[in-house]
Amino acid sequence: MAKANVDIRPVGPDERAAWEPLWQGYLTFYKATLPQVATDTAWKRFHDANEQMFLLGAYVDGKLTGIVQFLYHRSSWTPGNYCYLQDLFVDNNARGHGVGRALIEAVYAKAKADGCSRVHWLTQNENAQARILYDQVADNSGFMQYRKIL
Repeated sequence: MAKANVDIRPVGPDERAAWEPLWQGYLTFYKATLPQVATDTAWKRFHDANEQMFLLGAYVDGKLTGIVQFLYHRSSWTPGNYCYLQDLFVDNNARGHGVGRALIEAVYAKAKADGCSRVHWLTQNENAQARILYDQVADNSGFMQYRKIL
């Protein structure tokens, strides 16, 4: 498969109609549902200069084909922020063409430029296809996530 010519840039406030199907595809992949207010709030935060939440899009031939959503947070282990890559999704038709890698690399570049000392993320153990890429671009920390929904 040939690698696509991918343009990575922030998804503009006027591009919600292009973003939302990818966001919904991500939620469907993880069998998740969110109340509309959560989606609306996330969209607003991505476009609020006072928020530390970000949204980048991968554009192939001018079409939004992938998204990455990430945020910065403090750590007790370092003076610089950490970057949590929260959501990454590439349209099925664009997979295998370097889009996911380009999105991750763009997060690395922005986080480094903004003084972050680490980029980290989670994925399901069964997400074998994505883990092939993740094993190439990052180190598996070996940690397991525990959580309690409040």
